[in-house]
Amino acid sequence: MTEPLPPDDDIRCGATPSYLWLKHAIDRVVAAMVLLCVWPLLATMIWLVRRDGSPALFRQTRAGHGGRPFTLLKLRTMRTGVDPYGDSPQTGEDPRITSLGRWLRETSLDELPQLINVVRGEMSLVGPRPLYLQQMAEWNARQRKRLLVKPGLTGYAQIRGRGELTLEEKLEWDVRYVQEIGLRADLHIIWDTLRSVWSRSGIYEVRYSTERERRSE
Repeated sequence: MTEPLPPDDDIRCGATPSYLWLKHAIDRVVAAMVLLCVWPLLATMIWLVRRDGSPALFRQTRAGHGGRPFTLLKLRTMRTGVDPYGDSPQTGEDPRITSLGRWLRETSLDELPQLINVVRGEMSLVGPRPLYLQQMAEWNARQRKRLLVKPGLTGYAQIRGRGELTLEEKLEWDVRYVQEIGLRADLHIIWDTLRSVWSRSGIYEVRYSTERERRSE
């Protein structure tokens, strides 16, 4: 059974400064090595996406460590001209998604360019997923604790349900990661992420927000 988190005021980053330094150093080295290995695949996917129309890379400003903005990189999976801040697709049949984009999303290969964000030091391999800057204004003091660590390629929310979780549930898992950050948690998340990607589970947003659902009632 998962232990409850302490009161909001007692939630602190659970890692020592030395572990955070080591974690960020390993992040950059591992991300650089993976990029070298997958570069031919990434270059091929960039070429294929561009055939559907430019640009191949999707760039969007997100909230990083401490709320500092940075430019997130992804392979473009939606048609050009769609609202970049619209709700996430709920199924692969969403007309905004290209045929290639559907495959990229369902294999999570659209996230590969974020290895560049990791090499730059803007992201970590493991951490809360980076969300929109404008969303920060909607978070309470507890939810803002997720900003105490760098955002990551994957985290607790991605192995605990991913798109099947509401935004509020994801934020709670993000806060838990801040509290439990460490080598054991990171290795556990990486292993379960590989299994989740292989099974292609929780890709699409089944529900978005319990608050939105409450307002629509």
